[in-house]
Amino acid sequence: MKRDEIVRRPKRWSAARKMEIVMRHIRGESLDDLSREIGVAASQIEEWQRRAMNGIEASLKDREGDPVEAELNMAKKRIGELSMENELLKEKSRKQGVFYVGKW
Repeated sequence: MKRDEIVRRPKRWSAARKMEIVMRHIRGESLDDLSREIGVAASQIEEWQRRAMNGIEASLKDREGDPVEAELNMAKKRIGELSMENELLKEKSRKQGVFYVGKW
C-alpha cells in the first residue's frame, strides 16, 4: 500500500460513529465487510452492538412517573436529611462536652 492510499482511521470512535456502524450491521451488512472497511475487529463491533442493545433494553425498562420510585426517592432524601441532622447534633454535643451514647 502506498503512503497516499493509507486510510486514516480514528484511534477513538465517537458514540455517533459507533451507532452508525452498529446500525449498518443490524440492517444486514456483513460483519466481516464492516470490519475490513473500518479497520476494527469484528469482535469489537459485536461488543458495540451488545452494549447498544443493553442500553436500549435499559431505556425501555425505565418507568417515568412510577409512584413507587417517587416514594423511594423521597424516603432516600429524608434519610439523608436526618443523617445530616444527626451528625450536626453529635458534633454540637461533642463541642459542648455532653456525653452522647457512650462516646465523646
